[in-house]
Amino acid sequence: MQARLHHSGALCGTSQFDAGAGHGFLHVLRRGRLRVSHPGARDMPRSMHFNEPTLLLYPRPLTHRFHNPPSEGSDFTCARLDFEGGANNPFARALPPLICLPLSRVPGLDQALELLFAEIDRVRCGQRLLADRLFEVVVIQVLRWLLDHPQEAGMRPSFLTGLSDPRLARALVAMHDAPGASWPLHRMAERAGMSRTAFANTFREVVGQTPADYLSDWRMSLAQSRLREGQAIKVLADELGYASPSALSRAFTAKLGMPPRVWLNKCAAIDNHEAL
Repeated sequence: MQARLHHSGALCGTSQFDAGAGHGFLHVLRRGRLRVSHPGARDMPRSMHFNEPTLLLYPRPLTHRFHNPPSEGSDFTCARLDFEGGANNPFARALPPLICLPLSRVPGLDQALELLFAEIDRVRCGQRLLADRLFEVVVIQVLRWLLDHPQEAGMRPSFLTGLSDPRLARALVAMHDAPGASWPLHRMAERAGMSRTAFANTFREVVGQTPADYLSDWRMSLAQSRLREGQAIKVLADELGYASPSALSRAFTAKLGMPPRVWLNKCAAIDNHEAL
């Protein structure tokens, strides 16, 4: 996950953050009051109100509007978020579309935010680089809070709930560290310290997918990210554990409904349209 400083200071009147830009967002309401609306979004509150310092995390692209006092405004510090693999990244996919937390709710968050605000409020050499890294620290602290409070956060079975189980976490981390390795069920179960049957059943219940489906989805997320970076499919096939480039192409087509080259051309067309 990468964070990039987007805005710091007052926002007055209406400000829109478009899903078409392809970014998630992290907003910190530092002072003032805020009304948020989500035009056209399903399963989202039409309007939400905040009157205390609050963190709003949109892990996936979702159009949202801030309605602030028209003259005095409200103070914000905001960052754009990009997860490797986009919306298919296990973290991004696992999170609710919006997480709202009063700043006082997350232990230790005040220390990271104090450093972040101090860095942003003074123009110094390396300011943007340090601010971006501190934003990432804040996101990690929020993710830790979610791991400790999955029900309170409304978490559904996912990668994050899997990390909450120490046994499954060992297998998940191993798969993410070496996605191209051979991962038969018995090897995953050994990493978790469980029998194959117990591992398979627990994984499906807690993560919401079979181990094989989860690994396949993660490999496809990496393939999409690497292809957009210009990596050759021949190199990717070896890196992600496929026997040949054609095997990767077949898996890619089965998952996304089109071959890698067609998918890349479609992404390029969308990027060019947005640039115009």
